[in-house]
Amino acid sequence: MTPRNDDATRSSSSSASGGSASGGSASGGVPPKAKDQAKKLSVKEEREARRAEKVAAHLAQQKKQQRNRRFGIIGGGIAGVLAVGLIITFVVTSAEPEVDPASIAIGDLQTYELTANHVTTSVDYEQTPPAGGDHNAVWLNCGVYTEPVPDENAVHALEHGAVWVTYDPELVDEAGVQTLRDSLPDNYVVLSPYPGIPAPVVISAWNNQVLLDGVDDERLGDFVKKFWRSNDAPEPGAACTGGLNAPGKVA
Repeated sequence: MTPRNDDATRSSSSSASGGSASGGSASGGVPPKAKDQAKKLSVKEEREARRAEKVAAHLAQQKKQQRNRRFGIIGGGIAGVLAVGLIITFVVTSAEPEVDPASIAIGDLQTYELTANHVTTSVDYEQTPPAGGDHNAVWLNCGVYTEPVPDENAVHALEHGAVWVTYDPELVDEAGVQTLRDSLPDNYVVLSPYPGIPAPVVISAWNNQVLLDGVDDERLGDFVKKFWRSNDAPEPGAACTGGLNAPGKVA
């Protein structure tokens, strides 16, 4: 029988115990691969968090813009309604009802039945100034004159539907002339001095004439409404330019 070596047994037990302890210590640590994986998860989570913040900020900005657009549409709609209301109010309150020229009555209106032949000679007219009759083949250009104009050419302008306003320069001053200009349309009107006429102001259209008491006579406006560019003229709508510019034309 071999005697037992207690020292060897103790040494072996001690080595085994030490090895077991050492092995336990190794198994209790975190493997490097696990550490790398944990680090990757942290980076990914951080990246996702930043992305979530950006998305949230973008959504907030979109909501703000949508609110602004809604307010803008509502404000614009209100402004549009107000503007339309103002336009309608202006039209309703400022528009004058149309008046049939034939229904306008003018006191002391003189009417005639005159011929309309073209002539090459001067004409002895029955009215002063004339309100129609035979006339020159060239019409007088409509406008404002500071000197008397030829009767025969002015009558041709009446044939085209123009209105001829004459004033006695001895009775109407510059301010009065300006009042007449302000009261008349810008076209199809002849305004000129005419010494010796039977009233301060005489207004004529083809076959029609009124002697006015002055530049403020209300019949001036009524006459213009009734006869300016009237279809009763022999050649309504024919040109009032391209004819004769008599001396003294200023407008």
